[in-house]
Amino acid sequence: MSETPAAQDGAGHLALEGELTIYHAAEVKQQVLAALRAGPVLELDLAGVTELDTAGLQVLMLAKQTAQAEQRELRLVQHSPAVVEIFQMLDLGAFFGDALLIHA
Repeated sequence: MSETPAAQDGAGHLALEGELTIYHAAEVKQQVLAALRAGPVLELDLAGVTELDTAGLQVLMLAKQTAQAEQRELRLVQHSPAVVEIFQMLDLGAFFGDALLIHA
């Protein structure tokens, strides 16, 4: 994972890479929540996610719910094919509210 400074619009940026699975969910959860609480807006770049299971999905859903509860904005961007597959299979586009775009 890599975190970059806030963009011009004040959004923080965190790129997730590799497997977002049960084996990494606890670590990713801590990093995502810390980045989310660092500012009013966080862009979570999913282009590097190679695998997503239910534990990883729970981390993303928790982050979205936490953002809403704390009146912050979480933007999911650059969805990898692995993420798009799960989001489409479970019809989660509306839950996250972000355009499903695959990074080319």
